Amino acid sequence: MVEPGLDRHEWQTEWEALEPEVEDAPAETLSALDDLVARMLAARGYALDDEVAVEGEERDVVAEYRAAHAVTQLVERDETPDPGDVAAAVNGYRAIYEYLIDEIGP
Repeated sequence: MVEPGLDRHEWQTEWEALEPEVEDAPAETLSALDDLVARMLAARGYALDDEVAVEGEERDVVAEYRAAHAVTQLVERDETPDPGDVAAAVNGYRAIYEYLIDEIGP
């Protein structure tokens, strides 16, 4: 098992590297944000594909991820999502990231 502190450090480093890209090209950065957040969720034991297992606060986190992921999939299919949807997806990924980082603690 990997130390939570190591995960936290790696995730923070990766997120910080993506921040300038998010500012310059948010839609093009969605796939990288999605990948990072999905790995974080999996490492923290979130069942993204299990409709039955998702309950309580975990349900909100997974719902937020799925909404952002849907916008990411549009971009990956070379469709053009509404800029407001892209912003909502970025904000969703950011909220999940911050929640998971806080969950781990210092």
